[in-house]
Order: sequence, then structure tokens, then C-alpha cells
Amino acid sequence: MTHYDVVVVGSGFGGSVTALRLSEKGYKVGVLEAGRRFADDELPTTSWKLRDYVFNPVLGCYGLLRMALLKDVVVLSGAGVGGGSLVYANTLYQPPKAFFDDPHWSHVTDWADELTPYYDQARRMLGVATYPHMSPSDHVMKAVAEKMGVGDTFGPTDVGVLFGAQPGERVADPYFGGAGPERTTCTDCGACMTGCRVGAKNTTVKNYLYLAEKAGAEVHPLTTVVDVRPRPGGGYDVRTRRTNGKLRQDRQTFTADQVVFSAAALGTQRLLHRLKDRGSLPRISPRLGALTRTNSEAIISVRARGSDVDYSRGVAITSSIHVDEHTHVEPVRYGRGSNLLGLMQAILTDMPTGRTSRLAAGVGQMWRHRRDLAKLHDPRHWSEESIVLLVMQSLDNSLSTYLKRRPWGKVLTTRQGIGEANPVWIPQAHQTARAVGEEMDGIPGGTWADLVNIPMTGHLVGGCPIGTTPEKGVIDPYHRLHGHEGLHVIDGSAVAANLGVNPSLTITAMSERAVAMWPNKGEPDPRPAPGEEYRRIAPVAPRSPAVPPSAPAAYRLPVVGVS
Repeated sequence: MTHYDVVVVGSGFGGSVTALRLSEKGYKVGVLEAGRRFADDELPTTSWKLRDYVFNPVLGCYGLLRMALLKDVVVLSGAGVGGGSLVYANTLYQPPKAFFDDPHWSHVTDWADELTPYYDQARRMLGVATYPHMSPSDHVMKAVAEKMGVGDTFGPTDVGVLFGAQPGERVADPYFGGAGPERTTCTDCGACMTGCRVGAKNTTVKNYLYLAEKAGAEVHPLTTVVDVRPRPGGGYDVRTRRTNGKLRQDRQTFTADQVVFSAAALGTQRLLHRLKDRGSLPRISPRLGALTRTNSEAIISVRARGSDVDYSRGVAITSSIHVDEHTHVEPVRYGRGSNLLGLMQAILTDMPTGRTSRLAAGVGQMWRHRRDLAKLHDPRHWSEESIVLLVMQSLDNSLSTYLKRRPWGKVLTTRQGIGEANPVWIPQAHQTARAVGEEMDGIPGGTWADLVNIPMTGHLVGGCPIGTTPEKGVIDPYHRLHGHEGLHVIDGSAVAANLGVNPSLTITAMSERAVAMWPNKGEPDPRPAPGEEYRRIAPVAPRSPAVPPSAPAAYRLPVVGVS
């Protein structure tokens, strides 16, 4: 049995930040990750390499992409050491004012002001740079923005990618003053979301987690947490099994003084629901699962009918536009040959009026566009001939998650939540897709799930909202789990509002803030006791910083507005 001061469940943005900062503060940290560890050259060459791309251990697949079907949404998320950073689109935006002012959490503090220095720290750690080129899809999006009257909103993305004068050049650590790994500059191959084999993508494996392991954190891959229980006398048993599809599974128990849940919004919610249901952690707030957000998202695409343009060139997302104050659109790409997700494409179908079902309307659309169907559904060259559109909104709609009994056991499912209903289609998205289709002579498409009103999201967040009491939230403003001392949630499940932009930078910044307030090991805790009124406190400087103070990503403590 292995003991840690802190066990971190998950190794994505939240888990990696937590592992580094607590290691710097002198804690012995263990990181438990359900997925495998990848070297750059072990990442899939294309999305057709199912064993390395899709995560489904029952089928013998230990890849980096999880796909989960819930009642109201299809969720895409990451798996493996590095979590979502392995498969995300490297896009690192700060959200608009509406996110910070969301009434579900704005009463706690001035979030825009309090998080500002942590956004700065996160940007420097993640190596944010502005995309320096104009990709083929950018020319299309710029023209579409101008025709839609929003040309002034077009601009290149902020991304966590290393660029250089020479593509594919090996360079010394550019961020951490020699404490980080050597790197290779971007080649614009477009394969960011199947895992960057070049080594230019700034995954947490290249920054937070790399530095955490150098500082003493221990990562346990292929380790799935199945139970967390209080120990007599204090601390917790963290029970795990080997991640595989076997009926008989290797079991191991870790012990910890404190546990941090960082398995991303879907993984953390699923685990906490099960722990509460079986009585392991019975005092978890009844708010668990509330304010689960899809980022009010739609994923659609446009397939060129015939073109010699290669839309797979660039990084995953190279530009964006705002078609109105709430709706943000980004062109997305996969690398050449990564055509698997093209099989999910169906003809674009609006929500019909009257009694006609959307499925029936979709059948009608297929008939009207029957000459395009062969091209639309042919996966060959899909990545080179398509522009995928990621559409996000900062509106107040949500789902709630809960466990529902099935013949084979209880499973996580959803229902419509607080605020407006989660959208099953976004008119602005369809309008933009048709405009893109006109510009590139393309066929707009949604997904097959759209035809039964199940949208897709790559950015599920929320479900463990921040609140000052258990009646108002699952965690307190310091990310401590209400009802169980020594437990914490530090990941995207704490993000309780739709951002309207890609959430990774915000998850990182919120995680930086959460662990900044932890004491160094053995020192007094400056945070108020659980249950006391929230007050803003000064961050605690780590005892042994991993990054030299002269490096671009050196840890700079915020000094504003504390009391």
C-alpha cells in the first residue's frame, strides 16, 4: 500500500497544475491516470489507428479520445497521461465578461479581477502564441465574416504551440529556463487533435506534468479509481483497478491525507455520483451534477464538392469570428488522412416547425440533396476537403447529471437543467455553415446524432459548481468539497458557466488559483475553515519553485486586492 500526502485523480489541465504546484510546496504527490502514457512517436499517425486513437479498454483500445453518449449530448474528451491536453485543439482564449458575471457564481467574488494574474501565469506556462500564418480555411472564414457583416471580428487564434523560423527544428527549452524538455517547432501538419507526433504542441506532458515529475510527483498510468473512502483516524483509502477490459482486474489501494478530483467534468461527476450513491462519501452536496454545461456548443462541417485546396494545413484551429455578441465560430481541422470522424457526418438539418420530427426532416433533406450524398459520406480525403466549424455560445443554458438504473447497473445520464434548455441546434451555426458552403462550393453537414436532437460537445464543463454552502454548491470557493474535509475538485467541473470560447485556459487559471492558496507542507493554512465566510487571501509562495525566476514561465505571485 502506497501513501501520499495528496492523491490527484486525473492528469489533465487541473490535475497537472495541482501536481506541480503541490510538489513545489513540499507535498508527496501521486497522480492516478486511467489512460496510458504516450511518447510522441507512440501517438496515432491518423484517426484510423483505433487502438491508439479511441479509448475503449473493453475493445482493447487505449487511445487518447473518449466518446460518451449521454441522454442529451455526445461528449468528446481526452484520455492518457496529460488528459485532455493530448487531444484538445491547443486554443487558449480568455472568455468574455458574460462568463465572469454569470449570476450562478458572480456573488462570490469579482472573478475577472481575482483570476487575472492566474490567467497570466497560465498563458506563460502553456506557451500561448498567436497563430502566425493564414491557412486555407482562414481565407474562407475571413471572406464569410465580411459577407456576414462581422469582418472586424476575424482574427488569428491564441494557441499553445511552439512556432519557429524553421518548421520541424529541434530547439532548447524555450519556456522554463532549461528546466523543461527540448522541443520541436510546428510543421502545420494539422494533426493536433490526434496527438502531436512532432512535439510542437504544448501539452501538460511538456510543461506542468513534466516539471511535476521532476519535482518528485509520481504518475501511475492505466490506473482507474473505483472508490474513495475515509480512513479511521483521518485521510482516505483510494481504491483502484488496472485499466483493462478483463473481468478479473488487478486491484491496488493507495492512501492519502488529501485527495483532489481532477478527472475532467465527465469523469469527476461520474465518480462522485457513484461514491455518493454507494455511501462512500454520503455528504456530497445535492447540487452534484447541477449546472453541467456543454459550452452551448455545436460541431458541424462543410465538405468541398471538388477542390485542389488542402484544408488540413495549419494547426487545429487557426482563426475565429463572432457572428453576434454571444456566438463564436472557429474553423477546425484534422491532419491529412485522419478521416474517421467524417463517418459521423450527416446532411445539415434545421429544427423543423410543426409536428414534423427532425429525423423526418433529415430524410427529406437527404432526398433533396441526394446528388451530394455520395461525396458527403465518402470518408476518403475528408480531412483535406473539409472545414469543421466549432460553434460556442456564452448563454445561460445547462444540463443536470444523475445516476439512472439500467438492467446492467446504474449509469450516468442527463436531463435539462437550470436556465434555458441546452440547445439541440444553433441557428447561427447553420447560417454560418451555409455561408461557408457558398464560399468554398461545399456541402454543409451536421452529425447523425443531430437528427435525433443530441448535439455534440468537446467542452463539457461544470457539474461541481462553486458555492459558499452545500445548498449552493458542491465545492467552496477554495475548491474544497463540501461535507468531506480533505477532498477537493480542481478541474473543468468547477467551471459553472458557459464560456463561449475554448475552456482550457480558464480551467488552467482556476486551477492555478485553487492551489496557490494551499500552504507549504507543514505550514499553517491561510484559508478560512470549511463553512466560514469566503474572503480573498494572498497566495502562498512555493517553497521550491521548479522554474528559475528569470525564465518566461517563472511563477509570479499576484498581489492585488487581498484582504
